[in-house]
Amino acid sequence: MKLVIFDLDGTLINSLDDLADAANYALKKFGYPIHPVESFKYFVGNGVPKLIERVLPENERTPERIKEVKSVFDAYYNSHSADKTRPYDGIKELITALKKNGCKIAVASNKSDSFTQSLVKQFFGDSFDYVQGALPDIPKKPEPDIVYSIMSKLGAEKKDTYFAGDSNVDMFTAKNAEVTAVGCLWGFRTKEELLSGGADHIAEKPSDIYDIIEREYEV
Repeated sequence: MKLVIFDLDGTLINSLDDLADAANYALKKFGYPIHPVESFKYFVGNGVPKLIERVLPENERTPERIKEVKSVFDAYYNSHSADKTRPYDGIKELITALKKNGCKIAVASNKSDSFTQSLVKQFFGDSFDYVQGALPDIPKKPEPDIVYSIMSKLGAEKKDTYFAGDSNVDMFTAKNAEVTAVGCLWGFRTKEELLSGGADHIAEKPSDIYDIIEREYEV
């Protein structure tokens, strides 16, 4: 059995505008400067607490202030997480092709589990065999724990598991878990970052992921 684990933001869905809107809304509430949307390509990837830390002025990055700003972010994002967010072109077709040919598919995100479950359900229904966001008792990516958790749930082995993502965090996660790393170029980061992070393959478009697996294992 082959298993493909996908990152969420920047890999399955383009959520940059909604993340930026929620963060900037929270910043404005506290009187802080806001950031252009493009800057969020490098603010996101390590979970919301780290996102809030990065967008705050350096002298305001205290645990207490991060918690306060995050609470405003969470409340806003809960109501606006899908205002502008959409799946990337070709993702739904890739999911269909993988499932049709017997692959298991899963989602592993540093976004909170509640937000992850909600967005995957909204855009992909019950297509995925397992979905896991950030949980209090499991270390976030790039630690391999979330990958191991999903592999255990679905009965997959390392040699048959692929991790597809758009950032070095995802590539590091794959390397730490000793699974095949697939860097996705349609997301938030660059080819150079993905390669330096240890990508075994580079996918320029979603269908390339299917082709990579087909070439190696004859899906």
